[in-house]
Amino acid sequence: MLEVRRDIVATIKREGLRLGSGAARSVGATGDSRDLFGVAALFVFVRATDTLQALRPFVGELNPSTAIVSLQNGIGNEEAIKTALGAHIALVLGATTESSLTVAAGAAMPVGEGKTVLGSGGASPETCNRIARLLDESGIPASTVYDIRPHLWGKLIAMAAINPVAALLDRPNGVVLDDSNAGEVARSLAQEAATVASAVRIQLPFSDPWSYVRTIVEQTAAMRSSMLYDLDHAAKTEIDFINGAVVATGRRAAVPTPYNETIVRLVKAREART
Repeated sequence: MLEVRRDIVATIKREGLRLGSGAARSVGATGDSRDLFGVAALFVFVRATDTLQALRPFVGELNPSTAIVSLQNGIGNEEAIKTALGAHIALVLGATTESSLTVAAGAAMPVGEGKTVLGSGGASPETCNRIARLLDESGIPASTVYDIRPHLWGKLIAMAAINPVAALLDRPNGVVLDDSNAGEVARSLAQEAATVASAVRIQLPFSDPWSYVRTIVEQTAAMRSSMLYDLDHAAKTEIDFINGAVVATGRRAAVPTPYNETIVRLVKAREART
């Protein structure tokens, strides 16, 4: 595990990584990217805003057969990873609804049960299946699909509806169902994003975007989103890769996106205040 915070690295080295109430797991941790140059699979979990910077130390250092696995939020990570490492890498893209809360350095609490879907961004089917087996054997249910784009957009729609609304209200995700006004904004964001997906011929893995969003909210009602965390810590959010991606794709497809454009501007205004 590569981590920039020295306190987290030191804690994991000393005490292991604790998930929920289970026993601590022995996990290698380092603050030096050189320790990961020989890995068979490199999982990228950083914010979309940090992808290029995080991968810069690996340029020219990884084996061409090393699998690069992105389970990141939003749209645009594939392009960023290929900009950093090259267009012909063994890239596996995925969408996951696995969730957890960080409770201390080296300790996290899983929230509900999620699903992980993987597909190719340049990796062979064999590599995608290998990564799915690796996750399965680690206790994270995973499957592969021929075309990952519908699942990436499915998750994008849920995040576009939930994250900025809850973040701007400074509330856990459940506010989207608890407050009718928040829910109406979230529903409009989801429907607008689904319309954009349809315009670019993305066959979403669900028929009703709002019903799907409600399911995700029910699973993560007590969670404070990563976008809210970023606002609380005066960090740049992933709004450009979530709702901003909806807006950009809508412009290319000549589909109006007034709800998503408005929420992007509101989040950026909130960022400017921190």
